[in-house]
Amino acid sequence: MTTARRGRHGTLSCALLLAANLLIPAAIYVFATGFFPYKPLLPGLATFDSVTEYGEPPEAPFDRLVFMVIDALRSDFVYAENSGFQFTQSLIRDGAALPFTAHATSPTVTMPRLKAITTGSIPSFLDVVLNLDEGDESSSLASQDTWLAQMKAKSAGKLVMYGDDTWLKLFPGTFDRAEGTTSFFVSDFTEVDNNVTRHIPEELKRDDWNTMVLHYLGLDHIGHKGGPRSPHMVVKQREMDGIIRQIYTAINTHDHLRSTLFVFCGDHGMNDAGNHGASSPGETSPALVFVSPKLRELQSKLQSPTHDDDGDFQYYSTVEQSDLAPTLAALLGFPVPKNNLGALIPEFLPFWSNKRDQIGLLMRNARQIRDIVAAAFGPQIFETEVDEAVAGSLSDYQELARGWKDLAERYGQGANAAGNAELELAIVKWLRHAQSVLSSMASNYDMPRLYLGQAAAVAALIAAVLAVAWSTPDTVTSFVPLTGIVLTYAVMMFASSYVEEEHHFWYWTTTAWFAYIGVRDFQRGHTSALVQTLATTALLTLTRLIRSWNQTGQKFAGGPDFVKTYLNTNPGLLWCLVGASYLWVHQSLIFGLSGLPIWLNYTIATGLVLAAFTFKVAFTLEDAPELVTDVARWFLQVNFTQDASLISRARAVFMGLGLLAGVVVVFMLLRRRISVGQSGASTLLTIYTLLALTQSRPQNIPLFLLFNLQHNLLLLWIHPFSSRSSPLPSSTLSPTDLTTTALLLQHTAFFAAGGTNSIASVDLSSAYNGVARYQPAAVGLLTFVGNWAGAVWWALAGAVWFLTLESRRRRSATATATATAAFAAPGSVWQSHIATLTVFVAGSVVAVMAACTALRTHLFVWTVFSPKLLYSVAWSLGQHLVVNGVLAGVVYGLGVLEGEGS
Repeated sequence: MTTARRGRHGTLSCALLLAANLLIPAAIYVFATGFFPYKPLLPGLATFDSVTEYGEPPEAPFDRLVFMVIDALRSDFVYAENSGFQFTQSLIRDGAALPFTAHATSPTVTMPRLKAITTGSIPSFLDVVLNLDEGDESSSLASQDTWLAQMKAKSAGKLVMYGDDTWLKLFPGTFDRAEGTTSFFVSDFTEVDNNVTRHIPEELKRDDWNTMVLHYLGLDHIGHKGGPRSPHMVVKQREMDGIIRQIYTAINTHDHLRSTLFVFCGDHGMNDAGNHGASSPGETSPALVFVSPKLRELQSKLQSPTHDDDGDFQYYSTVEQSDLAPTLAALLGFPVPKNNLGALIPEFLPFWSNKRDQIGLLMRNARQIRDIVAAAFGPQIFETEVDEAVAGSLSDYQELARGWKDLAERYGQGANAAGNAELELAIVKWLRHAQSVLSSMASNYDMPRLYLGQAAAVAALIAAVLAVAWSTPDTVTSFVPLTGIVLTYAVMMFASSYVEEEHHFWYWTTTAWFAYIGVRDFQRGHTSALVQTLATTALLTLTRLIRSWNQTGQKFAGGPDFVKTYLNTNPGLLWCLVGASYLWVHQSLIFGLSGLPIWLNYTIATGLVLAAFTFKVAFTLEDAPELVTDVARWFLQVNFTQDASLISRARAVFMGLGLLAGVVVVFMLLRRRISVGQSGASTLLTIYTLLALTQSRPQNIPLFLLFNLQHNLLLLWIHPFSSRSSPLPSSTLSPTDLTTTALLLQHTAFFAAGGTNSIASVDLSSAYNGVARYQPAAVGLLTFVGNWAGAVWWALAGAVWFLTLESRRRRSATATATATAAFAAPGSVWQSHIATLTVFVAGSVVAVMAACTALRTHLFVWTVFSPKLLYSVAWSLGQHLVVNGVLAGVVYGLGVLEGEGS
């Protein structure tokens, strides 16, 4: 190929690569806006006047409400034998409290759960994204019908709220007195709750309110930091139980609170890791308890504590969270909110002695849901006569219409005592059927946007393939393994089980890849048979150890792994490995700064590593003190910063890392080396390693020691040992091989650290390192680094690999006084690397979008495929564009400058 043609192809390839990487985010945006739309809602507030055929509504037993949310209150936290809610359990035994397990549908995060609780409807999955943006007001419920709006419309008192400021975002202008606290500062177990509790005594003395909302966050924060078995958990449960005692005592003694209904519940639960967002039994099973001395009239007096016989966190009766809205409507005397899909909990019907009153309440609830069916499918569905001969083949909606007409006829005809009992059971059955049908109803997808988004993603894929074809120095056959990876991955996205257990794909593919290149290069004889065999065996052994570090996915999420079996049970072993990891970083920093005076080199490396290590010890001592050994504690005592706060410690580490990285970058820009025997890119990788250790859980820190061993072994393939016959042997890994290796190891590292395709596995434990208050940009960045720490590490390691190839190109050109065509232009190999990665990213986006479209009516569309789409966004925009495209690209570019000057 002539130089002119090569230049034209290079320019065209660059333009196509840019176009592909612009099309990917555009495709994601268009598709997401069509896949996650808001569902249409019935406007206005419900009134009793709109439904008159059921007579006057019966008198409500309560006129005031205290509604207390204890974030992440899993059912066993209240009902099990080891619970800290001892006073609450005594109320259940006494009959003054009626307990339930409330089923929370996915996504199990705060905002959509509060929407379900207050409206009785099923929120959009998009709320899981809006839940992360505290500045968002587009999800407001100010104009929707909720039990809060109904209580305000009664004009019987003020509404007050203390706690999670999500309520203020959802209900702007609703509360007359309020003080919100941010729900995302998960490092705080006490202040967020104390800020709520301090208002309670004063509010209980006042009689100018009819609704008081309290939302406690500390228990959820403990779960995120230490899991459900954290030593802080029972202590927090006892604290919450004390608040319940305080409120119940006031209701029992203050005259103005005599008719107060006290409800406390969890908005969601948590899994065994302390996280939530997905659909595991622990996440979808929060407690729900109604409390009042008046409840003794129901004579429930249930056993407490009790057992969970099936291990699925189902205690007592199970109801839907949406059932709260119609139940509160009946108990407090207001109309059922218009968009409610919940059913009145029948256990409360005995409050009304007249059977006609009970049936009237149920019929009002059924009529309200009937209006939703009519709005969704047209009123004609209730007017069409159904032939008895085809009754067995009716759709769910036709069955609902037929059932409603039957209920209306039976109610209109009246009934005797036995008939009323049968009608009551029939109404309850119809409500549950309607709730099931409407809750599973497909979203109103914008199909043109779905297709347009997929078309843009396909265009990005085509552009990326052409960019690779016109920029790669490798042969077509070298792309066969990567093509197989892309195609297999694409097919896998159409199976929910494979999406949930995606880590196995990367583990086995990585293992097969290492075995393949080992056997291939053994046959080629590039290095000695012994060296090749040992290196391949070591790579495979390290990969096997890494994949067993954290059990992940869904099927075996709680199974044994290296962390659970060896590290959590042996803190001494844990800190030996953690200490070895920090010592390795210390030695790497000293080598990476060897161009500086020795006193300055050791001062910087030792001070920075010691600051990072003592922060991690202090962090773990606060987070999980049972994991900290006496030797680790001793480091805090001898360190002169022993009285420093965690925020100050983290900021010191971040500032030190930033300054040191800045110095290295300046040296590289000046085309000078800061190390005698190491590139600046390798030094930047070491600096990032210290950041990754800071943002990782202690149990995952030794993984980076294993990553480094893999990295050095792979460098043997890129830079084989020279021999007398071949003073400068060629690399045994082509650029495409390196790209494939980087792609595999980035994904393997993510899953090995405990990542999954479930929102519940997002680790927030290090999201607030150095952050004193909620700052979305800082928290988002720290969260990404904490969860993608290993993937980012391998992206930077990939830059080091390609710089090694570039260095070999220059040395080869110098030795032979020629430059090979394949490496004629510095950076062309890196462009091919990014283009090849873009092929995979674009292909994966196409596959995920196609799967979400084809399976949009699938049972698991909101629990499996929608979270996978969100993770695909994070991989495409965060890891690919920002990390591989920008961060690693800058490191590579700086490395090229440094190499040209050396």
